[in-house]
Amino acid sequence: MTLLPVSDYLGDSAALCDAVVRLRGPALVAELGRIASAVMASPHGQFLPAGSMGAAVPAAPFPRDTPALLQEINFDGHCFGHYSVAGRSVYNDADRRHLASLASLTAGVLQVHSLAQRSTHAFAQVEALLAQQTQILDQLHESVLTMDLTGYITSWNKGAERLFGYTSVEAVGRNILFLYDDEDTGFHDAFLEQGGRLMEVRRRKKSGEIFWASLSLSPLQDMDDRPIGLIAYLTDITERKLAEERLHHLAYYDPLTSLPNRTLLAKLVDQALSVAQRSKMLGCVMFIDLNRFKLINDTLGRRIGDELLRQVSLRFRKVLRDQDLVARLGGDEFAVGLFDIGQHFEASMVAQKLLASLVQPFLIEGHDLRVGASIGISVYPQDGQDAETLLRLADIAMYRAKQDSGSEAESVAFYSQDMNLGMQARMRLETGLRQALSEQQLLLHYQPKYALGSGRIIGAEALVRWHHPQHGMIPPAEFIPLAESTGLVVQVGEWVLEAACAQAQAWKLAGLPPIRLAVNVSAREFTSALPARVAATLARYGLEAAWLELEITESTLMHNIERVIGIMDRITALGVALSLDDFGTGYSSLSYLKRFPIDTLKIDRSFTTGIPTDASDCAIASTIISIAQQLHHKVIAEGVETAEQLAFLKSSGCDEVQGYLFSRPLPAVEFEKALRENWGL
Repeated sequence: MTLLPVSDYLGDSAALCDAVVRLRGPALVAELGRIASAVMASPHGQFLPAGSMGAAVPAAPFPRDTPALLQEINFDGHCFGHYSVAGRSVYNDADRRHLASLASLTAGVLQVHSLAQRSTHAFAQVEALLAQQTQILDQLHESVLTMDLTGYITSWNKGAERLFGYTSVEAVGRNILFLYDDEDTGFHDAFLEQGGRLMEVRRRKKSGEIFWASLSLSPLQDMDDRPIGLIAYLTDITERKLAEERLHHLAYYDPLTSLPNRTLLAKLVDQALSVAQRSKMLGCVMFIDLNRFKLINDTLGRRIGDELLRQVSLRFRKVLRDQDLVARLGGDEFAVGLFDIGQHFEASMVAQKLLASLVQPFLIEGHDLRVGASIGISVYPQDGQDAETLLRLADIAMYRAKQDSGSEAESVAFYSQDMNLGMQARMRLETGLRQALSEQQLLLHYQPKYALGSGRIIGAEALVRWHHPQHGMIPPAEFIPLAESTGLVVQVGEWVLEAACAQAQAWKLAGLPPIRLAVNVSAREFTSALPARVAATLARYGLEAAWLELEITESTLMHNIERVIGIMDRITALGVALSLDDFGTGYSSLSYLKRFPIDTLKIDRSFTTGIPTDASDCAIASTIISIAQQLHHKVIAEGVETAEQLAFLKSSGCDEVQGYLFSRPLPAVEFEKALRENWGL
């Protein structure tokens, strides 16, 4: 037989592939038969599918005497059918090989097509399964999302859409952090290696609403069990959390005042005591019982009584610090816990603040109501080591306070008797000092300052004195530290400045030339408001700045140096002189000292006392004088009481002195007399 041209063969091959791809059933059988007929140049050609004739090898449908060829279509042992051609007078070996080639090609095409069909079917099944699983996930009320190991979202179900308000298009591809409410942004955790975990977190919706969610995280792994991401399951638990908070509030807070109740107070006190124990701090518990409350409650009714308790709780909270505890124990009883105090008497100061907060009347529904309180105090660690003990002992101390002063009077008592006595004396002194300020019991004495060169009085230090109507003169060593610890030193300092300027005005009007009156300024007074107050006081009394000198202690200057220097510059700009008091007892740096705009360094009396017998005191005094000379400051020594001290200071170059060798502090009249005599006026 003559072989077909290559172009014909390729065309028939293409037709074969096209038929297998496009056709099915009888149409495919007919087309493959036609192709076999064409390829073999035979009048008759057939494709006989496997099993179509009920036998493994079908019989030819031609007369027995008709030449025919039959060829199995087989691929790797799988029979797809047979080709049968007939109608030619003779078929040789070349024809058989040609038909075998066609059968081989057909088997390969049918095999590939079969595999493609199975793959397509499997893919369709996978797609259907995925769609089914997606549908199941979307029907879940729970939010399910996945992310990679860096936190970028890779899937997002309908539950997540409903919970967060973001569609999958908006969420997939974004980092999970955009849903967070300022929480920890770390992703690496033990659950990546050890399985899932459950936690409660706060998350943010698209609307901006913050909600509570129960979050379960599980590792997402590949076929080799390597972690490739996370699966997150979230459920909104906001209602449950709110319910828990309501139950917690009911269990631990007083429903009337919203203050902690006795149960929570005990827990918080025990926690605070653990901290106080580690930091070696004192602590205390106060038991507060309101006076006259029962009368008000019984007379005006529970509604007004409840409102009074609410307002009392607000006043207590206002005068306490954020870290202090205040609780309502029930009825008209309250408790306060302090746990970072250095001395026990600080508790009595807080107790006084609490009593002072009740002084102003409570205006409730047209009623002008007044209540007081009795306060008992127990101190940790000496009175007790736990909340229950401290509260019980504070209760006992409260009853002691009520019995000692009467049921209607405001009173405070410590559980420990020695503390109680000291506290009562301190409170009496503090109360008396407040009265002294308002009842003109304070006065000034003036200690002259002498210039060593001329021996003349060049000024005086104004020293406050307290003349108590019953106890006489109270030493400054008793009330000045009290004034500093209670804050009254500011009011005392303001009074001293006012009184000194008033006296200077009187001397000015009496014809005395200006002398410098030194006024001590405490650390509490040394604020940015001081320069303006000094200027206003001088202007009010018509005084030149030459009449005034401010003495500032060394330790005052060592807090916020730049702010201090700014205040000092504003004072010196007024023309008022500045003196650095108690020099050498503090811790000022010489690098700062040269920047301070001061006129005078004052040698503290603790160094003057040992002169000239104590070599150390002599060395310190000489050094201070030398430093002052180098910085072009004058030097004054206080506490000079002997001629030997005076001789040493004079020989060392000291400029001025004050002390009992020359004069004790004098009342204004006596000082004026001494001044006139010294000046020869």
